[in-house]
Amino acid sequence: MRVLERGVYRGPNIYSLRPMVRFMLDLGPLEQRPSNTIDGFTERLLTLLPSVGQHHCSLGVPGGFERRLRDGTWLGHVTEHVALELQTLAGETTVHKGKTRSVPKRPGVYNVMFEYRDERVGLMAGRLALQLVNSLLPSDLAGVRGLDMICKDDALSAEFDFESGLTALRKLVRRTSLGPTTMSFVEEARRRGLPVMRLDEFSLVQIGYGRAAKRIRASITEGTSHLGVTAAGDKNLTKSLLADIGVPVPRGVVVKDVEEAVRAASRLGFPVVTKPLDGNHGRGVSVNLKDASEVRAGFELAASVSPSVIVEQFFVGDDHRILVVGGQVIAAARRVPAHVVGDGTRTVQELVDEVNRDPRRGDGHEQVMTKIKIDRSVRELLREQGLSLRDVPEAGRHVRLRGTANLSTGGTAIDVTDAMHPENAMMARRAALAVGLDVAGIDFLAPDITRSVRETGGGIVEVNAAPGFRMHLQPSEGTPRNVAKPVLDLLKPGRIPILAVTGTNGKSTTARMIAHVYASSGKIVGFTSTTGVYVGGERVTTGDATGPKSARIVLRDPLVEVAVLETARGGMLREGLGYDFADVGGVLNVSADHLGLGGILTLEQLAWAKSLVARAVRRRGCTVLNADDPHTVRMARRAGGRVAFFSQRPDANIVRGHIEQGGLAVVREGEDIVVYRHGEREVLMSVCDIPATLAGLARFNVENALAATAMCVGQGLALDVVRRGLSTFTSSFEQNPGRLNFFDELPFRVLLDYAHNPASLEAQRELLHSLRTPGGRLIGMVSVPGDRRDDDIREVGTIAARTFDEIVFREGPDGRGRPRGEVMDLLREGALSAGSEQEHLRLVLEEQDAVEETLRLGRPGDLVVIMPTKVDEVWAQIRSFRPNVEVHGD
Repeated sequence: MRVLERGVYRGPNIYSLRPMVRFMLDLGPLEQRPSNTIDGFTERLLTLLPSVGQHHCSLGVPGGFERRLRDGTWLGHVTEHVALELQTLAGETTVHKGKTRSVPKRPGVYNVMFEYRDERVGLMAGRLALQLVNSLLPSDLAGVRGLDMICKDDALSAEFDFESGLTALRKLVRRTSLGPTTMSFVEEARRRGLPVMRLDEFSLVQIGYGRAAKRIRASITEGTSHLGVTAAGDKNLTKSLLADIGVPVPRGVVVKDVEEAVRAASRLGFPVVTKPLDGNHGRGVSVNLKDASEVRAGFELAASVSPSVIVEQFFVGDDHRILVVGGQVIAAARRVPAHVVGDGTRTVQELVDEVNRDPRRGDGHEQVMTKIKIDRSVRELLREQGLSLRDVPEAGRHVRLRGTANLSTGGTAIDVTDAMHPENAMMARRAALAVGLDVAGIDFLAPDITRSVRETGGGIVEVNAAPGFRMHLQPSEGTPRNVAKPVLDLLKPGRIPILAVTGTNGKSTTARMIAHVYASSGKIVGFTSTTGVYVGGERVTTGDATGPKSARIVLRDPLVEVAVLETARGGMLREGLGYDFADVGGVLNVSADHLGLGGILTLEQLAWAKSLVARAVRRRGCTVLNADDPHTVRMARRAGGRVAFFSQRPDANIVRGHIEQGGLAVVREGEDIVVYRHGEREVLMSVCDIPATLAGLARFNVENALAATAMCVGQGLALDVVRRGLSTFTSSFEQNPGRLNFFDELPFRVLLDYAHNPASLEAQRELLHSLRTPGGRLIGMVSVPGDRRDDDIREVGTIAARTFDEIVFREGPDGRGRPRGEVMDLLREGALSAGSEQEHLRLVLEEQDAVEETLRLGRPGDLVVIMPTKVDEVWAQIRSFRPNVEVHGD
């Protein structure tokens, strides 16, 4: 077996709407050896991974994959299922989907794909899966190359060992997983259908998009006050703030040395508590200290965490954590310190080991509870009880292992939300508000939570910023509480409208039209295009920005109210989409371009790739399709949301039938753009009133305007808003750089237009012949990227020959791996075959030189057409061009 290539889809992709890892696998001779022909393979696999056989697979029932194994399936498919199961065994319980598909016209080569939660985990699981499958093969069939292409990790040895590999994968899962608190927000967001974007390797998460997004880290939210966090971190200040409003708190003082601590304890009266002034998670806290020697020991422990130590009264009572969100009590739990109960036969150490075997306990914060760790504090507390780890406590004896009840030190939690006395709840609410926290964990000591502490004694000993949610989400006993819900209710994260545009031609202009319409209505628009990312009319990045990375830039920007995303084929094939679902997805057309790249060999395959934009539309959204293109019409069957059509042929059957059924359609009728919806007909405007159409001569811009209208109306914009926006959208360089930009300050007219494939050149040709003046010539600088097929490049040369009187073919910077000059030679071949004469053809390698040569050919009355790659640089070159004196002659 050999790995040929690898990809990671970070969003919806041509194979699935879920993020997936993909690697292309060449089975070689194993193509002739399905699983049922390899002696003992299935038995060895199911012995090592018995749970993988229970996968439903295509049969849709538990055990379906085992049946497939026994009936015979190919090893690429086996690897897919093993990669999924390895992730599950490592702790990734939410990944279930996979696909394995043969690569067209490449026998024995498969795309193996499987879902992942974390990209690094998915890649490591893919490598381990291949190693595992290979290890089960007979020696004459074994061997796999290209593993480092999938994943190169020092934690994995070259010689496969299942247990060590799975251990490495589990460690990686623990390192990359979100904690329970952050994960509760992610799960609640997904229940609401909100997108989630992880912004760092820790717990910074964005929920929602653009201006509607909110960011959190654990339970610290965008609304969490810095003053509140600072106050909560200063325990002495916290007590002062609470005491000022009459909330019961223990009296205490801050000390700097051990003897001062002893004197303070004597004044306060034993028992006392010592704790660091700015500690957390119970670190350095000692409780129920009854004499000076215990105070000295407690001071030393607290001083190891903070130079300032609090000595305060010891409140008698059970330890409770009350969660307050937005000034309201949401949940309460009684926390029980780590302990074991004797059975008369096992030692303390053996009892601890038994408790730690509970699958709900983990090493850190990743599980509901934390394993009990034996350290100096545990041994000292055991010694106070007359025990050691080797002793066997009598049956029923409660053996304390921690003095504090934090879950992070092995404590457990019992939900008491419904049992809490209203006065205790009111104290917790007032405490959170007094400190100034939107989300606060109130540490509340009470002998009986069902009675007011004003009767029983007790009170608030601490207010915590960033409280953990574990004890409330899955308490050891009692009712679990969805405490993430009220926090998101408070934050109100949401979506912004996303309008995604794809197609072979017209994407940039249509996206800019839509962005202009929304901007004209007062919205801050973020949009992506071939010339960069724009936010609020300002370009924030330059270069081709039509891929998923650029889309994410827009969707993370806190200013953006509407996202308009030009979405090109390359990014979809490489990484998928940069968003989860769009509100409106538009597919403008499909014609021959980029064929032969990325495994796309036919128009049908290209249409399937571009249909991703149609499929990744929200259920309540709208998919806009070109009714004049049979490839886009066929996408209606798999489109998300409702379907809308646009057309320049209103008499077409597909359009008439759609209108009769009350569907949304935008059509050209004579010189008018007409909107049909809900059975009603409304005239939007004349095409002549849209400057970018050049009074209707630029039919391709009429089509783009139809698409833009359908997408805006499909998102719910009023017709007068659309009309106002389109009426002020021009083909100027400032509004639509590189697309139909005229420059009239030279003795001849110059047109800058990025036509770069046969379909766009044919559309341009129709316009140019309507614009040429009597006696004037058409002069063109023409090129095509070198990654196109030879025949496609020749066809561009052929169309250029039918269009221009004088042609300058150029190449750089678009050779894209071809030998220098080869693109120009192919273009010349096409032009000569169409009847051009050599004397009217010029070959200039570099773009800057070619622009200069083309401009120098211009004479009064000529129309000079420049097809650029570097749009900004070429426009500047045109503006600064100074013609020869001879041009002003005859």
